[in-house]
Amino acid sequence: MSGATPAGSAPVRIGIVTVSDRASRGEYADEGGPAIAAYLGEVLTVAWQAESCIVPDDVDQIAAAIETLAAAGCCLIVTTGGTGPAPRDVTPEATERVCTKLLPGFGELMRQVSLQYVPTAILSRQTAGICGGALVVNLPGRPKSIRECLDAIFPAIPYCVDLIHTGNPEPPRLETDPARVQAFRPKGA
Repeated sequence: MSGATPAGSAPVRIGIVTVSDRASRGEYADEGGPAIAAYLGEVLTVAWQAESCIVPDDVDQIAAAIETLAAAGCCLIVTTGGTGPAPRDVTPEATERVCTKLLPGFGELMRQVSLQYVPTAILSRQTAGICGGALVVNLPGRPKSIRECLDAIFPAIPYCVDLIHTGNPEPPRLETDPARVQAFRPKGA
């Protein structure tokens, strides 16, 4: 996790939740969580710290992981996996359970982008919302799809985090490498 941090500032905390029965049992290596961390390492120019966990496809455990990371001060929590139509795909339900506001535009854009690559993108139920002081975003489980979706939505993420922390005397601030991702903020923000 790289980037410059002003003297005395703590790294920005970002939660990464891999949702997978098999990965949680150690039956195969988690690829989604490391793909998210690699992406963040490429685009963020601020110092950041990943808080990662792997949980099974279980609404209660996913919800608890999101709430724990939000309570620990993560300003962004990114989940991977569990967004399809299969019976065990319950990440959106867990996200909706713990979020006070939903931000469906994130899921709409991710599906739109994914449809350029695969017709089954319409099966995705990805969503986003706000849990405590964290923006929670559901991503697919495949590293290629993770990258495509993050490229589409990341320009809006830093400003969304700013808005969530309006009034906070020391808000987290996500800065990106404009050569990699051009984050949007209104003038003066």
